[in-house]
Amino acid sequence: MRIVIAEDDPLLREGIALLLRAEGLDVVATAGTAEEVLAAVEEHQPDMAILDVRMPPTHSDEGIRAAVEARSRRPDLAVLVLSAYVEQTFATELLTGGVEGLGYLLKERVGRVEEFLDALRRVADGGTAIDPEVVAQLFTRSRQDSRLERLSPREREVLGLMAEGLGNAAIAERLTVTAGAVHKHIRSIFAKLNMSAADEVDRRVAAVLRYLEDARRLV
Repeated sequence: MRIVIAEDDPLLREGIALLLRAEGLDVVATAGTAEEVLAAVEEHQPDMAILDVRMPPTHSDEGIRAAVEARSRRPDLAVLVLSAYVEQTFATELLTGGVEGLGYLLKERVGRVEEFLDALRRVADGGTAIDPEVVAQLFTRSRQDSRLERLSPREREVLGLMAEGLGNAAIAERLTVTAGAVHKHIRSIFAKLNMSAADEVDRRVAAVLRYLEDARRLV
């Protein structure tokens, strides 16, 4: 896997690069600005880009805008965005265009190496990885929306874990229930959100997008 890293803090940037190289991953370029990372993506054609949200010159949303631009140029590019704290508007702005191959994690997650690497691999494989704290805050925002009111507390919990990018087995382990129970909850979520598509993968993505869109509307 070929990876480009964009982070204006040189210590964190090099630390992530060292970690990934130790795992046998190919870090083809590192960058300190949004302009540099877009140039690196163009030059090296990586499989994944890891970007900080706030980068020079204004340290506002340069990383998010670079991620959106990179995906518009390379729709197949996996993107993992890192943020120092939950920034709901940025998270939903990035993810509303589609959740496949996208992740949004808090930087503190990098220190939990196994969790970070697991999220990175899910995103690289075309999945989703949204930080649990981001999910929790987005759900807090979305609770008043009528389209989600039909879900039970457990179904909301399952949908939140789906948004984090977890599969049925991982959700069952997290909630200490059986995989069969998780499957029933997901079927109920699809029914209550009026999602009748035959392909379960597509419905999982649609359910997560519904949740994110509702959260974005209330931000």
